[in-house]
Amino acid sequence: MSNKGWWVPPEGEDNLTEKFLRKTRESPLVPIGVGGCLVVAAYRIYRLKARGSTKLSIHLIHTRVAAQACAVGAIMLGAMYTMYRDYIKRVSEDPEKSDS
Repeated sequence: MSNKGWWVPPEGEDNLTEKFLRKTRESPLVPIGVGGCLVVAAYRIYRLKARGSTKLSIHLIHTRVAAQACAVGAIMLGAMYTMYRDYIKRVSEDPEKSDS
């Protein structure tokens, strides 16, 4: 069997697509944060021509700050969701379990 130099994962391990989908199900806000960063970066690169008299370094700093804001926002949403799931939702379900 020739694999033409491609790395093949051992049997029982996920391929890249399955691993990405599994990780997305485990923490869905990570791809949203990455996507937000990419969208902001793509938009700011597109707007690079119309930056006017703004220096390139300032434009790039603004791009980085906006992309980081998307990532931090996704992290904050993930933390809030985890806190809700672990504390608020669990506490509201516990009295129902103790009554049974």
